[in-house]
Amino acid sequence: MKKLALPTRFGWLIGMGLITYFIILSTFNLHTKPIFSLLNGAIVGYGLSRMFKRYAISKTKNHKIKYYKGFSLGFLTGLNATIIFTLFFVLFSTEIQPTFLDELVGNWRSHYHTPSGLVYFVVFIMGVSTSMVFTLFYMQYYKVSWNLKHLISNPEEKLVTN
Repeated sequence: MKKLALPTRFGWLIGMGLITYFIILSTFNLHTKPIFSLLNGAIVGYGLSRMFKRYAISKTKNHKIKYYKGFSLGFLTGLNATIIFTLFFVLFSTEIQPTFLDELVGNWRSHYHTPSGLVYFVVFIMGVSTSMVFTLFYMQYYKVSWNLKHLISNPEEKLVTN
């Protein structure tokens, strides 16, 4: 259970950040414009960077993480945030503002018969892919180096394998 504490905590924080941003956009009636979803990437990226930094500082001596461990931490964190936001998105579009999907999808719904389940699936896939990309990005910084020059100049790092 302790292994899942960090991804769960930061997943909730990222999810709440995404929900807050979405509610702020909806107060200004900008939530139907997909261009504003670009800031979702910044929110997920910031949350994942804080999670990786917290884990690297508290659990490792050299502030480096084994690749598999770091990737699984980042993926689980992003998956938790994505599930939380997708559930909110479904609740918002069905209960809070039922006309939201018609405004968001617009012509697509009438011309291509786009079901609401497809929109929810796309939101979920976008969240998972965003968290995967940022996880791969941050692992380039936090991974243990296999560079021989680096290992020769820092022989003590070779002994530390988190």
